[in-house]
Amino acid sequence: MKVAHGRIVRRIMPATVAVAIVAACCVSFAQVAVRDSRRAARLPAAVTTTPDSPAMDVAPVDAGRRSAVRDQARAIDRLVANGLEKAGMTPSPPLDDAHFVRRIHLDLAGRIPTHAETAAFLGDTAVDKRDALIERLLASPDYVSHFYNHWADVLRLADRPQRNLVLEPYLAWVKDSIRTNVPYDDWVREMLTADGRSWENPAAGYQLRDDGMPLPYVDNTVRVFLGTQIGCAQCHNHPFDDWTQHQFYELAAFTAGTKTRVGTRRTPVPGKEPRTLPPPAARQLVKEARETKGRKAGAIAQFIQANVTAVSYRDIALRLPRDYQYDDAKPLDEVSPKLLWGEVPSEAGRTDGREQFAEWVVARDNRQFARTVANRMWKALMGVGIVEPIDDFRPENPPSDAALLEGLTDLVLDLDFDLREFVRVVVSTSAYQRQAVVHDPSAEPFRFPGPALRRMTAEQIWDSIVGLIAHNPWSVQRPTVDEVADVAGFDIDTATIDDVERQFDAFVQRFGPNRRERDLAVTCGYQGIWLMKASEMPSPLPLGHFLRQFGQSDRETIDGARSVPTIPQILAMLNGPVTHAVLDEGTVIHETIVAQDPEDVVDAVFLTILSRRPTADERDVAREEVLATADPATGCGNVIWALLNTREFLFVE
Repeated sequence: MKVAHGRIVRRIMPATVAVAIVAACCVSFAQVAVRDSRRAARLPAAVTTTPDSPAMDVAPVDAGRRSAVRDQARAIDRLVANGLEKAGMTPSPPLDDAHFVRRIHLDLAGRIPTHAETAAFLGDTAVDKRDALIERLLASPDYVSHFYNHWADVLRLADRPQRNLVLEPYLAWVKDSIRTNVPYDDWVREMLTADGRSWENPAAGYQLRDDGMPLPYVDNTVRVFLGTQIGCAQCHNHPFDDWTQHQFYELAAFTAGTKTRVGTRRTPVPGKEPRTLPPPAARQLVKEARETKGRKAGAIAQFIQANVTAVSYRDIALRLPRDYQYDDAKPLDEVSPKLLWGEVPSEAGRTDGREQFAEWVVARDNRQFARTVANRMWKALMGVGIVEPIDDFRPENPPSDAALLEGLTDLVLDLDFDLREFVRVVVSTSAYQRQAVVHDPSAEPFRFPGPALRRMTAEQIWDSIVGLIAHNPWSVQRPTVDEVADVAGFDIDTATIDDVERQFDAFVQRFGPNRRERDLAVTCGYQGIWLMKASEMPSPLPLGHFLRQFGQSDRETIDGARSVPTIPQILAMLNGPVTHAVLDEGTVIHETIVAQDPEDVVDAVFLTILSRRPTADERDVAREEVLATADPATGCGNVIWALLNTREFLFVE
């Protein structure tokens, strides 16, 4: 069995030298699967039951815009063609249907297509079938999940980044904003100006994410939404750019009055961050908890602290630091608010500093806002940004194709910041629907003869494999705003310590340490893994989780995900529990293969995993493997295992 297992790996598109070497030493994937299938099936019912309805209602796509989308796509294609011509390059060949159906599912739904989806698309003879598929995927729950994963990496979405922060409502709000297709400028404006506790006004979670760090908050906001790195200027004049420390403080003066604690603000002390005293009622409750609640006292005190953690704003002066060393001002001088470029929009002139800052960031006249998101979304679909890194816009780092970038910026503005329609236009271009090409970052600027060849994200790999197992990967979704609000909040001014304890107990019962993990294990747990969408899992996941092994970020840094190959990744694919679960009885792929005529099994395996039919040589090798084993199911398992460990499976081609 082990010899045969190694043979199929070597003969069917070997993924890496490491796979070929390690394969002969590994326990056969199919051996484990067959062995387990002899026992009673243990896949949880919530996973094996096909749902009767979609996981959520998603804002519909306007099919009437199809002609306009085509026109806008052709305009982008002309810009790409001009850039290629200037560089003396030719576009790569167009994608065939098999590669298109796989790529579009990965880029819009975050997973490979099912066997049924692939077979239906390849058998469809309609001339507009690509347009129809794009529209269907854009209005699917999988689109919401995939782009939630994208923004979770950008915005550093974490359930509890600090002990006193309960940010599950914020994460749910981000997901719901994608589901309802909120315009990007409205979405960002709401995050930058929201007041209240996270379960009262979930958008406030954006400001709470940098709780206690008002200067990094400004740096992170400018990086994410304006693509500009000014962080070095917090401490000194920027060594590689024109930004000065004084300019940084002038910008930070707009949001200096943001407060994240309910209570009375102490009189500002020059050179120190202003502090807020908790309300007397909260201080009294903490005192009573420590006196009467024994071992629970510390946790209850944190719960009280979470309830006085809320965003509000009052204009206050910001002062330069004590160690300010430049000639344009003195240490501890007050700083007047001033923008890095442009002007505060006239309609925001009479609002407070935080509102002025937000309106400047999202203003249509501030093209850098639209330009940054155009570049970000282009990279998400094409693999490389027109400006790289995507948060390093500066004169010394020009775009690879300035005309294309400005055309995409115009498109964002013409679409009134509808990012889903922007995605729709980009994936409708001929530039996107071409064969992928290898991009060497050290070579000449990339001109997009086709999308850059790239490895799937950790979430795409996970959701694709789970899709081979679970009939319902949506059996569990992340907590909603209302679910958290029901147990998280209480009235600081009227609650007694016993009221607080009862509310605390209810909160712990639903959201306490490891509680959600235990619930997931019951609902969708299998062999130590949760068979559910990556977007719905607790965040961040522990370091050893499959998703973290494949580069999902720890949600501490902006755009922190990585796709660097590692030995643990190889081992996870070879012998990890999630790949071992693929062929267990009751899985999607098991049911798919069982339903096939014997002559069609090999084709079904290839269509399910690689979204294409095998070549004649591949079909012969695979059939030989199936027939060479005493149990055809074992041979079929070896073929599946081999295909999962190929580059073709792991890469977006």
